[in-house]
Amino acid sequence: MRAAVHAEWTKLRTVPGPAGLLFAVAASTILLGAVVANSVTCLVAGCTADAAKSSLTGVQLGQAVVAVLAVLVVGDEYGTGMIRTTLIAMPRRSVVLAAKAVVLLGPVLVVGVLAAAGSLVAGSRLLPLSLSDPSTLRAAGGSALYFGLVALLGLGVAATVRDSAAAVGVTLGLLYLFPILAATVASPTWHRHLQQISPSSAGLAVQATVGLHSLPIGPWAGLGVLGLWAAGALLAGGLLLQVRDA
Repeated sequence: MRAAVHAEWTKLRTVPGPAGLLFAVAASTILLGAVVANSVTCLVAGCTADAAKSSLTGVQLGQAVVAVLAVLVVGDEYGTGMIRTTLIAMPRRSVVLAAKAVVLLGPVLVVGVLAAAGSLVAGSRLLPLSLSDPSTLRAAGGSALYFGLVALLGLGVAATVRDSAAAVGVTLGLLYLFPILAATVASPTWHRHLQQISPSSAGLAVQATVGLHSLPIGPWAGLGVLGLWAAGALLAGGLLLQVRDA
């Protein structure tokens, strides 16, 4: 496992694409969060908006870049045929996928923490937001974990589909089409159920700091739903990696 992780880390850091995408995750997240926070209007009596969640809105954009990065970790090797070399050098395919997950998850979590912290700092200058409040810290840490789980979801989808363009489409579809579908459903019950099983809607519940009783699903439970989606994708990708030719 150690040799596989070292090999995957060497691949990740020696090509220019991942570094640029990681920078784009942080930049897009902080920029959009600042724009949304600046657009929130607070009355003299106080601010009724969820200041932390508004400041972290950029996560909804940054997740798309994370998904692309995750897909390319596997998809690029299938596109160039280098996956055959990888599997010859490391015949235990489950170890290869696990190493890719470890190497991907580390940088994404670090950038996720930086992006969430930057978004909240920017938001605190525009909205009445306490950076030391436990719920704000939970929203920040949960947002970083959200990025990590989105990365694992994209990795699993890419291992399953084996085509970068298709894998990006499937991953973004799971993240963005569920909320659109929920918005078009007239039944309040089905609307709530779709939000509860949507990887993005459920996962982003971890950002909420006010009105928790009215959420379709609790903050940590929602993040758990996204974790199940990521685990399912990785399991499917791992099983298919074992049984089919490279």
